[in-house]
Amino acid sequence: MCGIAGFISHRSGGPQLQAIAAQMNECLRHRGPDDIGAWTDPEAGVALAHRRLSVVDLSAAGHQPMVSASGRFVIIYNGEVYSHEEIRPSLTERGIAFRGHSDTEVILESVEAFGIEPTLSRLIGMFAIALWDRRERTLTLVRDRLGIKPLYWAKFGDLFVFGSELKALRVHPGWTPRIDRAAVASYMRHGYIPAPRTIYEGVFKLEPGTVLSLPFQGEPRISRYWDPRAVARAGLASPVHGSDTAMTDQLEALLLDAVKRRMIADVPLGAFLSGGIDSSTVVALMKAANAGPVKTYTIGFDNDDYDEAPAAAAVARHLGTEHTELTATSQQALDLIPQLPEWYDEPFADSSQIPTCLVSAMTRRHVTVALSGDGGDELFAGYNRHQWAAGSWSSLSMLPQAIRSGMAAALTNVSTDGWSRALAFLPDAVRPAQVGDKIHKLASVLALPDGDAAYRALVTQWDPAAAVPGVAEHKGVLWDSSLADEMPDLLSRMQFLDLVTYLPDDILTKLDRATMSVALEGRVPLIDHRVVEFAWRLPRRMKIRGGTSKWLLRQVLHRHVPAELVTRPKRGFAIPLAEWLRGPLRDWAEGLLSEQRLREAGLLDAGVVRQRWQEHLSGRRNWEQPLWTALMLESWRTRWG
Repeated sequence: MCGIAGFISHRSGGPQLQAIAAQMNECLRHRGPDDIGAWTDPEAGVALAHRRLSVVDLSAAGHQPMVSASGRFVIIYNGEVYSHEEIRPSLTERGIAFRGHSDTEVILESVEAFGIEPTLSRLIGMFAIALWDRRERTLTLVRDRLGIKPLYWAKFGDLFVFGSELKALRVHPGWTPRIDRAAVASYMRHGYIPAPRTIYEGVFKLEPGTVLSLPFQGEPRISRYWDPRAVARAGLASPVHGSDTAMTDQLEALLLDAVKRRMIADVPLGAFLSGGIDSSTVVALMKAANAGPVKTYTIGFDNDDYDEAPAAAAVARHLGTEHTELTATSQQALDLIPQLPEWYDEPFADSSQIPTCLVSAMTRRHVTVALSGDGGDELFAGYNRHQWAAGSWSSLSMLPQAIRSGMAAALTNVSTDGWSRALAFLPDAVRPAQVGDKIHKLASVLALPDGDAAYRALVTQWDPAAAVPGVAEHKGVLWDSSLADEMPDLLSRMQFLDLVTYLPDDILTKLDRATMSVALEGRVPLIDHRVVEFAWRLPRRMKIRGGTSKWLLRQVLHRHVPAELVTRPKRGFAIPLAEWLRGPLRDWAEGLLSEQRLREAGLLDAGVVRQRWQEHLSGRRNWEQPLWTALMLESWRTRWG
């Protein structure tokens, strides 16, 4: 796990190449504190910079930038490839004498021996790769299939620049950052900026599963080597069949292999454990791998409504892990908030970034690598919206729109806090967390014409037309009407859209920035691409059955952990944000959302934002997530804008 950056500039001389590469490297120090390297070709105007977090082959043989044995290729690479030991023999048979045992060297020599696309087809893991072909004078950028590792790029005239984080691009003197207002509009809808856009005009995220090729003095060409849409179509067209036991066996074998591969490291390794289905499955399979004691890490809060530590501790006791628990105080979380724009260097508003950063910092004091359960909800239909699509919507959509509109009005006539108080008598086992918020969310989609519009509403924080008036947002795959022809089932479409938008641009971005801010490598076995391809072949009954989500994944877990330890309403990795905004965060938020400040910035409609702020303070509505979206934009603008 590392940080990479580089550029091609035909106007830069040798000393300037080195100086700028050093500046870009310094921006990425947190991603790779163990080693630093740079390589330049003054004649071609190429500079490649690398910061290393040493995880596999800690010796100098793993140093980057790395030049191939023939001298033709130079690579810088961020990530881990877990299949490199299977690839290595095919290269030694061709006479290649390896200098070390790093995966970097295997990737590099495989590209020279077999080519880029054949090599990529054999890689299992997470990676962002930059490869310079000295003979052809061609730069190639690659991002892994699911978007686990980030990679940004931009071309301004004869300058091409790229890096693991936007801050590395910002230090290059060859361009002046300008905010893309259409990206702001997209951000206000999602709470993140969907790929390929970024907050800056002319700067892009390389999308997952794609290769960018830049010929010398040419224009970038992007192609796709792994297509999630094709994977989804193929899976839906050829579902797997078998008994419940046989299907559980298949998934368990796949997941066990994925977990075993991600336990290979030359440094201490552990896992995040929340006590939920996904992280508990990962830890249970780590234990089943018989690789010795498993270290687990959990963060709790001094608020019982948001504290998952007891559930995690129960799972840890059952599995016999070496468990470490940190109870974070509200003050620790509040102290972290001003630092968030430093790590999420474009606006990012998933508030679970706070506990993710805190648990990452705590975990890094003990280990260098941590396995995480991210991705299970997207693959196995674990979100509340998936259950709603599979059940309630099919019935509600049969009602006339006027009746649904009336139902929506009745539901929102009671405040979110009012609903929470009214339903407080229900036992925890059946009452969802933040039940009032969920009822209001349901009301927001009842009057919509179809399931696709309902999905967009469910993932929307603000109506961009109201929050960012006069600016058209960048519209992507969420508005692609052809998806309904390829995936007639609304649940399948929701899962696909989550897989290609929410997972890489929110969940994996959150994990990467939080872990790498403290030089911790986060690994995500549930989204091994082989597991993804298998999950798309599962019939609906293997995902949701009898009102139970992630049914098949639960069957795997229940072979290792009793159901009663992990059966409870989905909570998410939440914090008491609503009450913090009315309490200890109120002054901070008021400063960022002051009418004068908003009007001077000219990005958001000050009146609309202020109205929601006042409604939230009064307790009439809970606008914590939309307000957090606006606050993270303004906090980012304070640091970077």
